[in-house]
Amino acid sequence: MNYVLYAIPFFFVLIGLELLVDRWRGVSTYRLADSINSLSAGVLSQVSGLLTKGLGLLTYGFAVQHLALFELSAQQTWVWVLAFVLYDFCYYWNHRLGHERNVLWAAHSVHHQSEDYNLSTALRQTSSGFLFGWIFYLPLAVLGVPLLVFLTVAALNLLYQFWVHTRHVPKLGWYEWAFVTPSNHRAHHAQNAIYMDRNYGGVFILWDRLFGTFQEELDEEPVIFGVTTPLASWNPLWANLQFYVQLWRDAARAASWWDKLRIWFMPTGWRPADVAAKYPLSKPELSQFVKFEVPLSGGQKVYAGVQFALYLVGGTYLLAISESLTLGLLIASWAWVAFGLYSLGVWLENRPWARLLEVLRLLSSVPLLLALQQAALLPVGTAGWSVLAFYALASALWLWRLPASAQGLQAV
Repeated sequence: MNYVLYAIPFFFVLIGLELLVDRWRGVSTYRLADSINSLSAGVLSQVSGLLTKGLGLLTYGFAVQHLALFELSAQQTWVWVLAFVLYDFCYYWNHRLGHERNVLWAAHSVHHQSEDYNLSTALRQTSSGFLFGWIFYLPLAVLGVPLLVFLTVAALNLLYQFWVHTRHVPKLGWYEWAFVTPSNHRAHHAQNAIYMDRNYGGVFILWDRLFGTFQEELDEEPVIFGVTTPLASWNPLWANLQFYVQLWRDAARAASWWDKLRIWFMPTGWRPADVAAKYPLSKPELSQFVKFEVPLSGGQKVYAGVQFALYLVGGTYLLAISESLTLGLLIASWAWVAFGLYSLGVWLENRPWARLLEVLRLLSSVPLLLALQQAALLPVGTAGWSVLAFYALASALWLWRLPASAQGLQAV
């Protein structure tokens, strides 16, 4: 069972409630472009998972079948409790090394790029974590934890982490000592030096206390969210590629073959000395920190919000019918989602070619819809096509009527 799929409506109900609390308290923890970017990364991650989750499932299934030391049963309650605790222990080390090694940070950094902190940030997930993440959970397979139990506790661990991504919940007294909370997870998302690389637990903060990586949120040190080398983009594809590209460029520029190889597995931020000297990276002073923003008109924002809603619904539908999709349709679906979210990112960045790309995006939907209809996976009749044609025409008219803006990328 895909627990995340069933949880999606609850995610958005809670996001709506957080927006109401924002209004009630007279604060603003959401920005439209940042929220769309976070949610776009989440949609892309879930749809990418349809193509990549097999790697982890196959390796875990093989290990539990051929390497298990014990025959544990899903019928026993203690097995579920043990698996839940042990999964979080494995998650701690996956998460910790995701901050401490270059190639792992390249995947995990996506989750930390937002300079806001709200429930939409929780859904900002990587699309490349499958490359190494499966390795950290093989100990559960070796112990004999059944695949069903593993998948369930993994989903529960992920769902627990959703609620801690908010600024509206204060410290929770004794609960802070044992469990991950909004307060100690806010510290985890900070770029302040005192908070960096701390509080890695998913459910239990006990691991951080045990292994010396705990840091309390301090009243005298307000959290500044984001990463020290800003993404400075609303593009979810670039969000996933940014650090990989930096590592690749540094590896290509390094004179030493040893440096070209080891840079991927060195501590996060390590660069070959010759490359660092010739190509220094600019990291803004935290005292001068400003959030990345691109000025947009009200009409541009409304257009972006409406168009993103389509991809949210479309991505959710693809998740729901994923078991019926052929490999070809899976790849086509991923391409449709990826290109569409890229196009919306270009729109939010107010690039000169955004309107042309939007026209191409609208046209690109037709082949996928026809393919899904031909495979009997999209019950769209004449009325449905009429609605889609009206949507495309309305979008085109909106594009035509919006005044051109000369403003582009900047930070404010």
